[in-house]
Formats: sequence, structure tokens, C-alpha cells
Amino acid sequence: MTSSLIRGRPRHATGHIGVRVGHAVLGGVAGAVWLVLPVMTTTAEDPVPAAAREPVAAARADGASTADYVMPLVAVAAAGALGGYGYVRRVRRSRSRTTPGIVSAAPPKPSAVDVERQARAALVLADDCVRTGREALGYVDGGDSTAAAMRAAETELSAAFAIWRRYEEGIPGDATGRRQALVGVVGRCAEAGRQLDAAAEGFDAAWGAGDALAVAEGRFRELAARTGGVASALTEAGERYGSGAVAAVVGYVEQAKDRLVFATGRLNQARQDADSGDADGFRRGLRAAEGAVAQAGVLLDGVARLAAELRTAAGLLPAALTGAEAELAGVRAAAAPSRLAHADIVLAAVREELTGGPYDPLDALRRVVRAVEGAGGGRSGVIAAGADLVARGALEAADDFVGVHRGAVGTEARALLAEARRAAPADADRLARRARELAGRDVRTHGNPYAGAAAHESGLAGAVLGGVLLGEEGDGGPVVAFGGPETRTRLG
Repeated sequence: MTSSLIRGRPRHATGHIGVRVGHAVLGGVAGAVWLVLPVMTTTAEDPVPAAAREPVAAARADGASTADYVMPLVAVAAAGALGGYGYVRRVRRSRSRTTPGIVSAAPPKPSAVDVERQARAALVLADDCVRTGREALGYVDGGDSTAAAMRAAETELSAAFAIWRRYEEGIPGDATGRRQALVGVVGRCAEAGRQLDAAAEGFDAAWGAGDALAVAEGRFRELAARTGGVASALTEAGERYGSGAVAAVVGYVEQAKDRLVFATGRLNQARQDADSGDADGFRRGLRAAEGAVAQAGVLLDGVARLAAELRTAAGLLPAALTGAEAELAGVRAAAAPSRLAHADIVLAAVREELTGGPYDPLDALRRVVRAVEGAGGGRSGVIAAGADLVARGALEAADDFVGVHRGAVGTEARALLAEARRAAPADADRLARRARELAGRDVRTHGNPYAGAAAHESGLAGAVLGGVLLGEEGDGGPVVAFGGPETRTRLG
């Protein structure tokens, strides 16, 4: 319904026009009567025309009766009133560009800022839906149609992020093109959501056909048993390679335990609901537990993977130094002296670190790779293998962090991470590390709306931060399930 402000006048003003027109017509008639009052007489009895008493006075010297002027005057007055009414109507139509019963005034066009805000929100929502879908598919085989829907959604989301990144870089440059790019982002995200919405029913059927509770409880027990060993591996890696080498995953074991605490409560509630026949409560509790268990696995896997990457990098580093010197020897004739000098300094510093005590082998390997690539080498052999290792590690670390903190992470970090997935190893490492920094900033800025002791003891705060719950209510809000924007909160 169009606002009365958009039409330019309140609705009840239409009735006022009718009143004005009625007044105008009455005024015209009264004026006509006033003009003929000289030929009317009024007594205490019924008024009678003066001509009835004085027949001789009824005729004027020119032969025309006074009554002959009455009808023309009334017609003129009525025509004037109707003409005024028509003029008022024409003015109103020209101002509001509408006709009675038809709303033709278009709604205000969204500003560029509004469209950009809509695109940001669409990217975050679509990315959350895809991430939730991946976690859910870790529990059940949804069949070929569900897998195809997930691949289609991922493709649309990747295209949306690619358009957004070009938009951020100023491409296209004209205002019309930039608005169209944002509309394209929103459209791609909407299509990703539609793919997942369409597959939600099939996923539910596959999920309900198996023993989902037994699967979730089995994974819960497996992860609970792993926490001690992963914590020991983290401590050992920190002592061996230094605190800086493991800084990215400090706190991950504690967060995993937090998710498992939350899962404990939801699994227990789900079993009670199953026993009592509360099917809706059972589904909500179990799906929430599945999400929390999946994120606990991501956190523990992240710690274990980093420890393994540090060991691999430490073993690869001596060969990388040798390969780097060979690479530099091959490009010395063509490379810029300043770049060669910088590369030599980097290699010397890394060799000193190898013999000087605890060091971060991943960071050392990264610096060797960058130095050689900066001098024009490093496209094959051990340097290329080192580049792949550091890039893959940075990508997985950033993806893990965004996934388990997605309730707070914004568009920039997600877009950079999406670009990093498409980039060559050198750029992928740089972009992924920057995405991780931005995501960490978002989490710090977001803070924790569930700061009470009870929320932490129950794991509620972590579940909201991880996007397992939407966080719209005091109890954490609806559970997020497999699906797009229309179906992901179907569990209430």
C-alpha cells in the first residue's frame, strides 16, 4: 500500500474536495438568486413573485423579462463551480500522478548505500547457509540431489564473492554498473539459498531414515576422548617451536570443550524428548548438538593439523634453503640487485634461526619462499612444495576460524577467504592470512552478548558465536539447520 505521504495528501483529503465543490455550487446558486432578489417579495405568508401583483412591472422597457436572466445566471454559476472542481482534480493528478483507485507512485529507489548493505547481508547469510550445510552433510548422506544442490550453492556463492571483490576494487567504475554488480551479488546469493531450500526436504528425509542420535553420540564420545591428546600435542608444539608458532590455535581446545558441554545438554534433552514422544523437541535438540559437535571437531582438527604442519615445515626447511640458493644462483644474472640482496639476508636469518633455538618453521619457510619468488624464482621443486604447504595451512586455518566464529564474522574476511581459494599459492597465503586477521578483529569487536556464568557453563555463548544458534533470544534462539534462508530455521 502506498503511503499517504508518497501520494502527497492524506487519504481523508478526498472527502474535503467534495465538500469544497458542494460549497462552490451552493455559492453559485445563491449568487444567482441574489441577483434576482429585486423581483422577489417576501411577506409573512408564502412568497409570491412581484409580477403577480404588478403585471405592468413584469415587462422591461427593452421587452425582456427579469426572469429570463435567472436560468442563464444559474448555468454560468454551476459551470464555474464545475470548472473549478475540474481544475482542482487536474492539479491533484499532475502532482500525485495517480488516478482514483490506482496507486501509480513508484516506491523510492534504494540508495547506493542501501543496495551495498543488502549485498553484504546477502553474502553473510548465503555463506552461513553453505557452511551449515557442509556440517550437516557430515552426519548423513543426503543422496545425489542434495549433494548436487550443495555444489550448485557453492558455485553461486563463489561467483557472488568474485563480483563483490571486483566491486571493492572499483570495478566497474560507473554508478550504474556498480549498482548492477551489487544486484548481481544479491541475485547469486538468492540462487544459492534457493538451491539449499529446495534440497531441505530431501535432507530431512535422509536424516530421519537413519539413527541420527546414535551417530551424534558416537562422534561426541570420540571427540571427548581426543581432547586430552590434542591438548598435549599443542603443549608439545609450543615448547618445541615457541609460543608464536602455535598462537593461532591457542584456546581452541577450550573452545572445543565448550562446544561439547553444549552438545552434552542438547543430546540429553534430545533423548528425553525421544522417550516422551516430543518429535519437534527431539529434532531441535539433536540438530543443535550435531552443529556443536561438528565445530568441536573443527577446533580439535585445527590444532592437530597445525602441529603436523609445523613438523612437516621443520623437515622441509633445510632442503628449502638449499633449493633457494640454487634458485637464486640461476636468476642472479637477470634479477635486480636489491631483490637478490634481500633474499640473501632472509636466507642467512633463517639459517641462524635453525641453530639458535625454538623457531616457527612455517613462518621461516614462508619467508624463504617469498624471498625466492621476489627474486624471480621458486616456480618448481622444493620451493613450490613449500609454497603449497604454507598456503594450504593459511587457507585451512582461516576457514576454520571463520566457520567456528561465523556468528560475528563480517563480509570482508569472508570475501578475502573466498578470493584466496581461487588464487595462486603466494597470493592465497597472503589473502588467507589477512582474512584471518579481519575475522579476528570482527570477533573482538562483536564481543560476547552472553557473558554470564550460566551461559559459559552451558556452552550457550560458544554455540551462538559459532552460528549453531541464531542468538535472537535469551536462550540462544532458533537452531540453524541444513537449508537456505527460507528453511534453515524450520526447527524453531
